[in-house]
Amino acid sequence: MGIFDRLKGNEDKNEAKPDFSNVQSGGSSTAAPPAPTEPVAASGAARTYVVVKGDSLSKIAKREYGDANKWRTLYEANRSLIKDPDLIYPGQLLNVPAP
Repeated sequence: MGIFDRLKGNEDKNEAKPDFSNVQSGGSSTAAPPAPTEPVAASGAARTYVVVKGDSLSKIAKREYGDANKWRTLYEANRSLIKDPDLIYPGQLLNVPAP
């Protein structure tokens, strides 16, 4: 039966109707989840942080240690990843040592 059959009055009373009682709302995606913008806890006292757009070592140091001047601690802990302390990039995963 089509949608226009009802308009014509040709409804079939015995036709089975679909059962949607078990349908759940939500979505499904194969896209990767967004990168975290806050530090992610790791084992022990060390943590990691994913750099986001607009970050600098001093901004991260201010957020993590309460003192922007401790940027050098972050730099020293990540020397193998950071060649120039003025150039960090969104998506970089930095080690954040305990203060």
